Amino acid sequence: MSEYISPVPVPAPDVKPAEIYREIYGMPMFVTVPARDLAASRDFWIRGLGFVDLFSVPDRVTHLRRWAFQDVLLVPGEPAGAATAVSVSFACVLGQIDEIAARCEELAPGCTEGPVDRPWNSVELEVVTPENARVVMTAARPLDPDGPQAAWMREAGFEVPRP
Repeated sequence: MSEYISPVPVPAPDVKPAEIYREIYGMPMFVTVPARDLAASRDFWIRGLGFVDLFSVPDRVTHLRRWAFQDVLLVPGEPAGAATAVSVSFACVLGQIDEIAARCEELAPGCTEGPVDRPWNSVELEVVTPENARVVMTAARPLDPDGPQAAWMREAGFEVPRP
């Protein structure tokens, strides 16, 4: 079996985000989001959440991407009336959380919640997009093997390596 290398960088205080991957591949997973106004939705996802327009077919589909395997298809349709409990999460790095929150709030005031520190050693920002999609931007924190998150993880049955 070959080893898969994730595009998500190892957590560190000054880690750089992965490059946006612009090649075409068989997508193992993607999200389809119905949008009333494709242009406005495209703008929010690009300027707010940091996606790029990989390609668009006018009035049919906009294929957005951040890192490899972070694909979203915006399609014409009626969005949900309100954000649902279901969410989709996209990895980012710690240095991106505050800037994503600020950009999204500038574009759609009140659309973010957080960031929140999670016991599973991540920081998460929830964003409700103009289509009422609930998007969670999640960034792993560096893990202190002697800290409270490591203790929680050990108690939950995870092996936490020590340097």
